[in-house]
Amino acid sequence: MRIVLLGAPGSGKGTQGEKLVARFGIPKVSTGDALRAAVNEGTALGKRAKAAMDAGELVANEIVIDIVDERLQQPDARKGFILDGFPRNTAQAETLDGMLQRMGSGGITHALHLHVNDEEIVSRLLERAKIEGRADDKEDVIRNRIAVYNAETAPLIAYYKAQGVAHTVDGMGSLEEIFERLAAVLTA
Repeated sequence: MRIVLLGAPGSGKGTQGEKLVARFGIPKVSTGDALRAAVNEGTALGKRAKAAMDAGELVANEIVIDIVDERLQQPDARKGFILDGFPRNTAQAETLDGMLQRMGSGGITHALHLHVNDEEIVSRLLERAKIEGRADDKEDVIRNRIAVYNAETAPLIAYYKAQGVAHTVDGMGSLEEIFERLAAVLTA
């Protein structure tokens, strides 16, 4: 299984991704985690990413792509993976397709879109901000993040639908209910 998790911030991708790892035994590749690991390991890419991160800048697109490429070539990802946070747009999805073709591993088998309405996302993220003490997650910032997602990432649903691998899953309900919906799609 080569899975892409899609969904707005607060839709539950991280939580559900971890549950999928436990059930299916394939690694979850989070771009944030992969960047931090590359920095900690002191790889050439990690050093390039660290320079940008230390300067408080966004890590360049080509560095993120190279880090994902490097991570997907590790032995544990050869049998499958779950991508969380990548691709973020159709250009990155096309790059990912080329990367997988070059590796000879086949394309994405499932693009799982966790659908949660905007008001629920705002509510979840405001609650998470309270719990984690994050003063930066204010409602206007959250709504802007949703707008950015809708503009840049949501078109990926159509991209993967055209490949016949997109599945929209209701992201509302208990963690177990949502997980069982995702697992049902993967085992169908």
